[in-house]
Amino acid sequence: MSYSVKEIYLTIQGEGGQTGLPAVFLRFAGCNLWNGLQSGRESAVCKFCDTDFIGTDGPGGGKFANAQELAQAVQAAWPQSQSGKDAEAKWVVCTGGEPLLQLDSKLIKALHELGFKIAVESNGTIKAPQGIDWLCISPKAAAPLVQTSGHELKLVYPQDENTPDDFADMDFDLFSLQPRDGTAEGHAKDNAKNLKAALDYTLAHPQWRLSIQTHKLIGIP
Repeated sequence: MSYSVKEIYLTIQGEGGQTGLPAVFLRFAGCNLWNGLQSGRESAVCKFCDTDFIGTDGPGGGKFANAQELAQAVQAAWPQSQSGKDAEAKWVVCTGGEPLLQLDSKLIKALHELGFKIAVESNGTIKAPQGIDWLCISPKAAAPLVQTSGHELKLVYPQDENTPDDFADMDFDLFSLQPRDGTAEGHAKDNAKNLKAALDYTLAHPQWRLSIQTHKLIGIP
């Protein structure tokens, strides 16, 4: 299988239960809930995506012929001078778009063989393969949720089509509530209101943790 990748880069995980974690971000091209074009946003299942996942023209992006080639590209983005505990902290975050359109058992095996632990950020509409070390599911609008278990459920809030109660009894270790960023939709004026709504909900329902997009606050990708 070949892989289409938007970008590969070293950064700090900015949101959810792994906030602050140094990791290589492997952003796959393509999504099954939006075509990525502004002209298609209103007809998309997910209307609030804030990510560019179109094409393969980002830093480190491209077409990769097989799992080993892509795994080596991820390895090249990781700091090469490391020892001891640093070597045990190798993480790659597979994201998108929707990474499970492309992430498969061959790539999971190739990344593990290079010592990486694999985190995945998925919309949950595709069943996850075995071998993922941290699975974060972020339900989107009315899209059917197929993957109902994992390490973290991260809900963008508020959404018109669902509420935290719809997911609170599912089999996840951590439940995160992330204020909806309306900037990409042209509704940035709603950001303060969405933050207060998410904060108030987590205070009233301690099962949930507040997830802030800290990478946006500190100005990193």
